Amino acid sequence: MATSMRRALMPLHRMRFSNLKNAEASLEVRYPLPFVVPIRTKKRYFVPPAVGVKGKAAASADQEAKARAAGVVLRQEYMERDINIACTAGVFDPYIPPEGDARLSSVTVKGLKQRTDENTKPSLHCRIRKLKEHDAEFTTKVFPVKAQEIFMHSLSYDPNQLGNRYKTLRWHFVDKGNMFGQVTVRMHSRQSLAVYDRFGRLMMGSEEEPRDVLEYLVLERHLVNHYGMWRLHGKIVPAWAPVTEPIVKTVMILGPELKPGEEFEGLNYEVPKPKAVQWHK
Repeated sequence: MATSMRRALMPLHRMRFSNLKNAEASLEVRYPLPFVVPIRTKKRYFVPPAVGVKGKAAASADQEAKARAAGVVLRQEYMERDINIACTAGVFDPYIPPEGDARLSSVTVKGLKQRTDENTKPSLHCRIRKLKEHDAEFTTKVFPVKAQEIFMHSLSYDPNQLGNRYKTLRWHFVDKGNMFGQVTVRMHSRQSLAVYDRFGRLMMGSEEEPRDVLEYLVLERHLVNHYGMWRLHGKIVPAWAPVTEPIVKTVMILGPELKPGEEFEGLNYEVPKPKAVQWHK
């Protein structure tokens, strides 16, 4: 009986002894391992240059050859630009204003001769008939009023034309029916213009004093297009035109160096006036 009880309690004694060993092992002190930070240094090995490859062009050609050998077709890129065939690139028959225009009266001999030469040109009536074939409403009496309306409308939407700054327009003759019509209008009007800088100072012109402005406007229409309209195409600036008014720029003028204790008012320093210089953008 005692032997059988001993055999039954032996597994419990072993389990208790193993738990005590594990507890003693967990109480052992473990010291931290040394922490090493790797430091990046320079490459000590030598990389030889590629043989037979000169520049990026040769490298790209080598890549294309490898791609073709592998059966991969590379798509070719085309640098295409937008073109517009609804208008021409410039004035194909510029009008040369005679010297003294807007100063010669029709009553004088020179002014009457100038009017006679303009109205007796043989090609003038032929061109007007050609315009009327495609635009039945075109008349030389009503068109100046319409040209003035188009000119005023284009000035009110002038910032929208900045989108064509980096575009290129190239015109080629496409077909017989692709015809354009251009009309040069001499416009003598009164306008007022004032340009202010960022500080609010007047740089050019005046709002209260209107001036007489003589302009030669070129209007164009795509005659083949039934929905085409007359649009302002450009201006003609004659060689004898007066020089525009110079722009007064706001500049900073350095004054004299003041010593400690001095005042600017006591020096009686005269500020030099800048000279008007003609400049362009």
